[in-house]
Amino acid sequence: MISTAARIEDLTLNVTEEIHVRATLDATFTALLEQLGPQNDTPDGKPMPMKLEPWPGGRWYRDLGDNNGHFWAVVQAIKRPTLLEFAGPLFMSYPVVSNVQYRLSEVDGGTLIRFRHSALGLIEEDHRKGVTKGWGHIHEGVRKRAEAKRSR
Repeated sequence: MISTAARIEDLTLNVTEEIHVRATLDATFTALLEQLGPQNDTPDGKPMPMKLEPWPGGRWYRDLGDNNGHFWAVVQAIKRPTLLEFAGPLFMSYPVVSNVQYRLSEVDGGTLIRFRHSALGLIEEDHRKGVTKGWGHIHEGVRKRAEAKRSR
């Protein structure tokens, strides 16, 4: 049996981002729920619709039909339109737990989203490398969706 000691840096993941959106708090929060839910897609443009139950304890999961799917998280906290927080493994199917926070605030010219994804566990290197790109794609979709609603 080989035992290796892991460094804390190998067991943690921290991603933060600020997203400036030229839309109201309400429009931005609505766009966030849509993008994380039925309008979700991959960075290469393939649809990947998710189910999001927007209440405390609600599930966030990928529904593949016929009672198949992939559980991502539960809604840990929601305060419309300023906070959405999740806890769960997300896209990682191994021993890991994540906390994802979206904090929205009104700023001059629109809304500021402060995003944080923190994880602890056996985080695979390909996930560590791809997570920033994936979140960036989702956040760009939120921004575009909210700003498009504003211009209608």
